[in-house]
Amino acid sequence: MECLFYIMESNSRMVRWVVWSGLLLVILAICFAFVREKRTSISSSNSPASTKERVLPIISELSDFNLTNQLSEPVGLEKFVGKVWFADIVFTRCPGPCPVMTKRMAELQSYYKDNQNVAFVTLTTDPEFDTPEIMKRFAISHGAKSRNWDFLTGEKSEIVRLAVDELKLTVLDKPEREQVSPEDMFIHSSYFVVLDKQGRLRGALESLEEGWKEKAIDIATELLGK
Repeated sequence: MECLFYIMESNSRMVRWVVWSGLLLVILAICFAFVREKRTSISSSNSPASTKERVLPIISELSDFNLTNQLSEPVGLEKFVGKVWFADIVFTRCPGPCPVMTKRMAELQSYYKDNQNVAFVTLTTDPEFDTPEIMKRFAISHGAKSRNWDFLTGEKSEIVRLAVDELKLTVLDKPEREQVSPEDMFIHSSYFVVLDKQGRLRGALESLEEGWKEKAIDIATELLGK
């Protein structure tokens, strides 16, 4: 009887040992799987595909130009080498979106007031009327600071070449029959375009849409980092 009890007790201990050993193996297997999954996750997050930055396209490359700013200074492409810059086109007699566009560009200038690597350019669709002095008054009335914001006028053919051919902005003379007032002379883009430090067009955004400022800063931030 005692022998039978001893055998049963031994078998019971063996069963418990097998059960606990099996449980330990399961726990170890779970831990191993967790560690392997964690390593795979970390490896994936550090892979080139995951860390690859968004690449803005090169839409066009600017050639040199010869225009005049609101201070009657000659301005060409060389002035903007090494800078990220925003550009748009308006005219000072504009009865439409131009004042809002200029106010919003002034907001961007204020945002980048301490960054010497950011510049701003506003072209006119109406160079025959928009002389440097008139452009200067327009700039001041909209809070623009001349230190890094050029309001450019000059030969209309040169402005059209720069604005339309290279900056991809729309500039059209409005047919007289479609004009609702004597000042309603042009159809033009309300876009802001963004250029990199090499004078290449890299982005554009609708300045009158909601979220315009965040989009502008997002593009500029990427270009400033290069």
